[in-house]
Amino acid sequence: MRGRGIFVTGTDTGVGKTLIACGLVRGLAAFGARVAVMKPVASGAQLTSAGLRNADALALAASSNVPLPYETLNPYCFEPAISPHIAAKEAGIEVDIGKIKHIYDTIATEADWVVVEGAGGWFAPVNAHQSIADLAWGLSLPALMVVGVRLGCLNHAQLTRLAIESRGVTFAGWIASCGEAQLERLEENLATLERVLGERALAVVPHRDAGEGPLCLTECAARFAQRSLSV
Repeated sequence: MRGRGIFVTGTDTGVGKTLIACGLVRGLAAFGARVAVMKPVASGAQLTSAGLRNADALALAASSNVPLPYETLNPYCFEPAISPHIAAKEAGIEVDIGKIKHIYDTIATEADWVVVEGAGGWFAPVNAHQSIADLAWGLSLPALMVVGVRLGCLNHAQLTRLAIESRGVTFAGWIASCGEAQLERLEENLATLERVLGERALAVVPHRDAGEGPLCLTECAARFAQRSLSV
């Protein structure tokens, strides 16, 4: 039986995608689900005795209750913290979405859920011709949008949602991720986001370390799981 999946994307890089993804993994697992994870493309990694390891991918793996080889959950890992398409070119590697899809399909047979985290924003390039948008579409997964609540988020959130839907990817909802420096008029901005996006946030998450898995996302995971039954 094939598990359900969700693709976690964001309005920009550094908005808390890993924090949210880890929280969702823990929340779904709390309801008894077998939850696997995948970080298909990651740039910014440390060279270890076992090979390159990305901190976000490791945080996701630590949250999951379905053990997978690192190379399976993070098939494309690059050392420099630069755009993945540039890092891949420098490494002499072409990121192949078809290969990622094949790995994802295998993972999905071993879990009830697979939480997949993108890299950067929705249109971050992964090779010379394709972006994260193409990856999400290729995996046929609904996209959960993480909104980095900071100056400019009202514009970025609307543009990202329009871009998700224009690519033919199902919009699964949004989560507000509040960074270290709290935005002035936070409540007013959250209310405006709800109005312009046409729906309430699934959760409003304060800044924390990714490994902590915010408790508020447990309830969010339950709502999301119920909602996804109709996706």
